[in-house]
Amino acid sequence: MLFSEVYSAYFNAIAAIITDTLEGEINEKRIVRIIRDRAFSESVLSIIPSLKNGDWLIMDKNFNTPIKNKPSMPLTILQKRWLKALLLDPRIRLFDICVSGLEHVEPLFTPDDFVYFDRYLDGDPFTDESYILHFRTILKAFYEQRRLNIEYRNRHNKSVNGRFIPYRLEYSSKDDKFRLETAGGRYAAYINLSRIKSCTLAENYEGERLIIPKRQEALVQFTLKNERNALERVMLHFSDCRKETRRLDDDTYDVKLTYEALDETEILIRILSFGPMLKVTGPEHFIGLIRERIRMQLALSGTIKI
Repeated sequence: MLFSEVYSAYFNAIAAIITDTLEGEINEKRIVRIIRDRAFSESVLSIIPSLKNGDWLIMDKNFNTPIKNKPSMPLTILQKRWLKALLLDPRIRLFDICVSGLEHVEPLFTPDDFVYFDRYLDGDPFTDESYILHFRTILKAFYEQRRLNIEYRNRHNKSVNGRFIPYRLEYSSKDDKFRLETAGGRYAAYINLSRIKSCTLAENYEGERLIIPKRQEALVQFTLKNERNALERVMLHFSDCRKETRRLDDDTYDVKLTYEALDETEILIRILSFGPMLKVTGPEHFIGLIRERIRMQLALSGTIKI
């Protein structure tokens, strides 16, 4: 909103039209193309008449403009403060982004202004130089379609060496971790970036022959009471999962949620966060996980003893 309200799609479209006019490359056909590329298709109906009629005083009916200089789009102080706040996120360093020009700008907010109550405390070491190097090597492999030689520690803390095709890089906000999904095998294989000991580029691969890994899926079914806008929050909260929703009555819904089996613990935590508004009805395996999780939480709080 900070950007679109000050310099919206319309501002950018008009700036591009003026720039092309000053370069002598403008005509009505090109104006239509600029508007459709930078604004909205229906905007043609309002922008072109306003330009040709002189309502905006920036162009006449022959597409001549009294403006002498190409328009620039400088950032406002508010936008600079917002960008500076984003640059304080340690994950930004992973992408090697230039931060020059904002050295003396006060951030709009800082990471200390946020308190995470639903996130694990053992997140990835985003400021570690080896971690940053591995992350950027993986990104380069994506761009150049190259395999990776990776040595990492598996879940049993044993060292594993292999040559992998990077397929997808995923981030979990609950775990505060990145993981790499690899291709080339029958099923998806995942490598947590924090467990990588070494990562180097290997030979190129042919993208059109890439075998997309098959993900192992699981299903959970629950009923939902649409109180305090719960239905909309569930749809947003589980936007990364496939859902089938059926209305039972005015404020009750039956939801079938398909998720990746590897993410079962995270899905469990996310479901529990909705409290009594959500009741899991199957399968029995997932219901058992909920009971065990609640029992552990009660034991940790001292309510019961294990």
